Amino acid sequence: MNIARPLGLTTRLLHADRRYGVEHGALHKPIHPGVAFGYDDAADLVAAFQGSKAGFTYGRSGNPTSAALEAKISALEQGVGSICFATGMAAISHLMFALLRAGDHVVVSRHLFGNTTSFFDQLARHGVAFDHVDCCDAASVAELLRPDTRMLFVETLANPRTQVADLKGLGELCRRHGLVYVVDNTLTSPALFCPASAGASLVVNSLSKYIGGHGHALGGALTDTGLFDWSAFPNILDIYRTGPSRQWALTQVRKKGLRDLGGTLSAQAAHVIATGAETLELRMDRLCTTALALAAFLSHHPAVVRVDYPGLTSHAQHARAKALFGGRYGGLMAVELDTRIDPVDFLNRLHLVVSSTHLGDNRTLALPVASTIYHELGAARRAELGIAETLLRVSVGIEDRRDLIADFDQALQGALAAAWAGVPTPQPA
Repeated sequence: MNIARPLGLTTRLLHADRRYGVEHGALHKPIHPGVAFGYDDAADLVAAFQGSKAGFTYGRSGNPTSAALEAKISALEQGVGSICFATGMAAISHLMFALLRAGDHVVVSRHLFGNTTSFFDQLARHGVAFDHVDCCDAASVAELLRPDTRMLFVETLANPRTQVADLKGLGELCRRHGLVYVVDNTLTSPALFCPASAGASLVVNSLSKYIGGHGHALGGALTDTGLFDWSAFPNILDIYRTGPSRQWALTQVRKKGLRDLGGTLSAQAAHVIATGAETLELRMDRLCTTALALAAFLSHHPAVVRVDYPGLTSHAQHARAKALFGGRYGGLMAVELDTRIDPVDFLNRLHLVVSSTHLGDNRTLALPVASTIYHELGAARRAELGIAETLLRVSVGIEDRRDLIADFDQALQGALAAAWAGVPTPQPA
């Protein structure tokens, strides 16, 4: 396929496998479930094991199906290489385990996915120091930098309040100080934002969310953008300081993270995610349009106190989100209900929206934040973080927006009327 001009995102995804070569002329890379890979010449096995020649050695370190997905993720994120993992959390934990050591200092956003924060708390017990800060302001991050600071970790959109970090300002800060800049792109996906454009060194994606899209496969990915000089990073082991330096970090993560910890993406999951990714851009276009319409409707509803959605002009970082994400704002929003409404009762009144802890699905999902993903923090810590007891997290899917708006409207009217009358909400059958 010899085309002079750059191809669009969806076109690249649809034709990625056959551009790199697929067995028997298939349009998709087939599933390779094998654990062991044999070589006629033992010297080729040695070369593949040492990394001097392309090849596969053992299923825990990868397989041809996941390698094809890695090539797609690298193209999506404009990177020099990627590694796929069993989950998004495996991607984060493996990269931290492989690239950090006791005595290192890391600055992280105070607005992070709960399991990410939980893992950082655990890593702190092993000698890595973490400082949490509001990454919406790069100056606040700069104040925390120390001589032993190695890394900055931030998400593009915060979950659930949708704060938008100063991604470009942070990228410039990391460039000046020689810090590894890790950006979790899960909640925007490569369809809305390319962290490399903000100077990211490494990009994390939970493939279980928007990239896979259908909520039926777990996966995660780490991409190196090629923008960081790994020859200046002190934690790269001597054994991996061979060949081009731009590959050193990924090699170390694959060897000391994926191989040693074993969070490997299965060939079956890789195939499911790769086929789901083909419609990423189409799904994101649809759900962004729907989410903006729903957020606008809810922001004027008498049963709603507040809506946090970057597409609303009332959002604190609306202008930044518009500049970064090109006028599309994702599918996540936080909806704070009237204090008289029980969020669980409200959710039970919805007909189309699924009560679920997942997000980034084709279906619209919602959960009561205080009693689920922020339950362990306690009421005082939730209040400090601005998590109201009636807060909902809504992940908008690709349903017809008129159907979604009508569903929210009937549930809100019913919940508000019941709250005024003191009538308990009917429980689902």
